[in-house]
Amino acid sequence: MTQPQVEALTKYIRVTGDLNAEFIEFDFAIHDPSLFVELVLPKHAFKDFCKTNQVVEMTQEQQAFNDAQEEKWRYGTEATLVGTQRNSNDQDDQM
Repeated sequence: MTQPQVEALTKYIRVTGDLNAEFIEFDFAIHDPSLFVELVLPKHAFKDFCKTNQVVEMTQEQQAFNDAQEEKWRYGTEATLVGTQRNSNDQDDQM
């Protein structure tokens, strides 16, 4: 029996920290850049990791999508009582 060939999946990175730091902070995704984990590696290990995994940097569009999703998750999209109060002035603010 022959083993079925596994399709090569694209592996993505997005550096979120300083590339000149001792430790590199980055996002790593396999196949779907919107499903990623946050990782930290020493600089030399990061370079080896990228080479071994043949990573591709996320595009600006992919990064913008991830940022928008994170903001939606963090702040929500529906108006709430707290959000309404935060954006309106009450009488004390007008004095």
